[in-house]
Amino acid sequence: MITRRAFTALIVAAPLSACAGAPPASVRPAARDADPDLIPRTTPGWSAWVEAFKGRARAEGIRQEILDSAFRGQGFVPGVVARDRNQTEFSRSFEDYLAIVASERRVQAGRAAFAQQQSRLRAIEARYGVPAQITCAIWGVESNFGARRGSIPVISSTSTLAFDGRRGRFFEQQLIAALKILQSGDTTPQRLVGSWAGAMGHTQFIPTSYEAYAVDFTGDGRRDIWSEDPSDALASTAAYLARSGWQAGASWAIEDANGDLATDPGGPVFRTGPNFRVIKRYNNSDNYALGVGYLADRIAGGGPLRQEFGPDEYGLRLSQRQDLQRRLTAAGFDTDGDDGVIGPKSRAAIAAYQRSRGLAATGDPSPGLLAALR
Repeated sequence: MITRRAFTALIVAAPLSACAGAPPASVRPAARDADPDLIPRTTPGWSAWVEAFKGRARAEGIRQEILDSAFRGQGFVPGVVARDRNQTEFSRSFEDYLAIVASERRVQAGRAAFAQQQSRLRAIEARYGVPAQITCAIWGVESNFGARRGSIPVISSTSTLAFDGRRGRFFEQQLIAALKILQSGDTTPQRLVGSWAGAMGHTQFIPTSYEAYAVDFTGDGRRDIWSEDPSDALASTAAYLARSGWQAGASWAIEDANGDLATDPGGPVFRTGPNFRVIKRYNNSDNYALGVGYLADRIAGGGPLRQEFGPDEYGLRLSQRQDLQRRLTAAGFDTDGDDGVIGPKSRAAIAAYQRSRGLAATGDPSPGLLAALR
């Protein structure tokens, strides 16, 4: 049994990869040209490290011509190091997490994506035994159904982090795996792009997970998770779950709404099934597994949670926080959306509003603030 009132997940501002068991956040980089610190550049230290690394790579079976082509035009990416060193940890409630990964907007997008890819998703389900809506939900959580796949060259990002040394051994393993992907002919250095930490494609596989689980579902001889066609990526995700022990016909979890469990009046309670643990193999987080499962159920036509969440620490329910965001934005204090999650942008908008009224700029929401905006 999992009670969702007091439970919070440890969120990292920019995740490594779902397949690496990183905490959930679904934060993916925008286009590289939006941030000059995410553009590779040659530096003496990085270049010297690469030359030394090439000997180790050759010992792992990487051919010289692959090394030459893979590192051509690559470089050190300072923004990658900054993100790796500044993964500020903070607590996010399950309600907030769900509002991000399974909002009504995300549900509608998921149903549209499912309808568009239904024949492929059903074929993948038939082959691997993983429900199509589960695979589709992971696609939604990981890259917003392919909209945010990352655009940083994986050779540059993994070599930068290996050179930096904080997690050097891990990222050198990822770099070797990325070179093996190129050597196998699955893609080219120009198309081998991903998040700042090397997570790739529609469902954000890191290179070592790609090596172990990626499949060629389309039969074109390449395991192409980067293509606009998500078939190989979706099939690779289903293959990952199948090989992790997915049990056909078993549940991931059910919400207890009939008093069978000691229901928490502050939020929903779940009875987890064996496939809940399988989803956690993709990302070792209760919030992630519940978010994926719930989004999958909604994509398949299910309704919202039956047990509502109670007021937050400020005395506001989700609908009130959403109303607050909408009213702040209408008053000229942009919260950048109305998902009901009081994050940095909403707090900045609240503080700006408070300053404009001569109030202490706490950035905290409250029923009084909402009343003043009405």
